[in-house]
Amino acid sequence: MTDRAQGLPVVPVRHPGQVVAAVVVVALLAWLAVAIGRNQFIQWDAVGERLTASAILGGLGVTVWLTIAAMVLGVVGGVGLAVARLSSNRVLRVLSGGYIWLFRGTPVLVQILVWFNLALFFPRLGFGALSVDTNSVITPFGAALLALALNESAYMAEIVRGGIQAVDQGQTEAAQALGMKRSLALRRIVLPQAMRVIIPPTGNELVTLLKTTSLVAVIGAGDLLTKAQAIGAVDFTRMEMLIVASIWYLALVTIATAGQTVLERRYTRGHAGSPQGPGWGRLVRNLLPGRRMQEVTR
Repeated sequence: MTDRAQGLPVVPVRHPGQVVAAVVVVALLAWLAVAIGRNQFIQWDAVGERLTASAILGGLGVTVWLTIAAMVLGVVGGVGLAVARLSSNRVLRVLSGGYIWLFRGTPVLVQILVWFNLALFFPRLGFGALSVDTNSVITPFGAALLALALNESAYMAEIVRGGIQAVDQGQTEAAQALGMKRSLALRRIVLPQAMRVIIPPTGNELVTLLKTTSLVAVIGAGDLLTKAQAIGAVDFTRMEMLIVASIWYLALVTIATAGQTVLERRYTRGHAGSPQGPGWGRLVRNLLPGRRMQEVTR
């Protein structure tokens, strides 16, 4: 029989501090929205009109494609580099370590510019009659993709390496005792368990990469920021177009964060500390009186 059936009173837990804090935050946000909305120097109608402009949507597509392609290549390259870093082969360890050191130690913007100006170092790619002009191969988009993917591989290598090392060595030994080769044990035993550790920082890397794609605007790769700046330079609405670009970046980051939460829930089932998302709904429910109850016996 439950305590309610026994006639014990149920008293709602009050959170006056949370209510006061929520009221203050809402008031500040409302004041900020009104202050910005009344700003006469920002053409808000232009912001609304150009959110779905064809040029902006085209740049948005380039940004999404660049992010996905660079992330996929970065993950593949990162897994290979991580395995090489953990290899017993000293040459592979040194090469992978040098790669990670170089691409993590130099700014992404510099790497983008180097790939875009690769013709300064190698005017032609190939040998003899089979060579081609470098500028005809390394387009702005190609240079951006190369720079972002190679840079992302270095960071993903460390994330994957940390995830692999987080799995107990006994798992690998047990798999090998059953007759599995080391590569098979890595693929079927170690990596699936390491995903619980790999997914959270990988999601952060995806969000960071999404925003880092804005750097390719310096080479005119046709991304979202490039299109927004080009439109703003024509009719002097630079700030308005930056706001438009920021709104779309926020939307993409929100979608990426939701996807990360879903993946984390899948790979952390049965473990403590499973992700619960941003928690806006729970915050509102907790602030409502009577939602959280505490049983008090007298």
